[in-house]
Amino acid sequence: MDEIVEAALRKWPNVPHCYGWLALDARGDWYMRDDRIQAAGPFPQVKGSVIRHDKLLGFIQRNYAADGDGAWYFQNGPQRVYVELEAAPWVWRLDGQGRLDSHTGRAAQAAGAWLDDRGRLFLDTDIGFGLVHSLDMGAAADALQAGAWPLQELTFAEMPARFGYRLRPQPAAASDARAARS
Repeated sequence: MDEIVEAALRKWPNVPHCYGWLALDARGDWYMRDDRIQAAGPFPQVKGSVIRHDKLLGFIQRNYAADGDGAWYFQNGPQRVYVELEAAPWVWRLDGQGRLDSHTGRAAQAAGAWLDDRGRLFLDTDIGFGLVHSLDMGAAADALQAGAWPLQELTFAEMPARFGYRLRPQPAAASDARAARS
């Protein structure tokens, strides 16, 4: 985490969390989702504005983490901005030479591969669980064929619970109210 972020957390420890304003799609792109976009529909059906500013992307990626409940967030100074995930907290890029990097640029080592009911390939790694980028499926297929990772199948609906992440983090009161109505 950036030092400036840690300093802001010490100075303003009780800033409310933010929900619904930031999302990560299945290709590793970040999206801003203002009130108008959120009202227009859920992510990823309505994505919002893709973030292209290099310095902002770097800041988000350096300060991207998960809480103890598997909800991923970007620590924006003193405010925790929770991230809606289209598929998983990481999007993996493969270079064809065996190197695996996340959408944030972090290197990882895969331990296993999972195929979901939609035909998408996910990897469980030393830094977490994520989806293989669609452009890298050729390299991933070569690695699977060479026996690089054991392949298993699991429905997409089962993946968040199995690998400990949340697709759409919500404030505690909102999720408690929804659970009471169910």
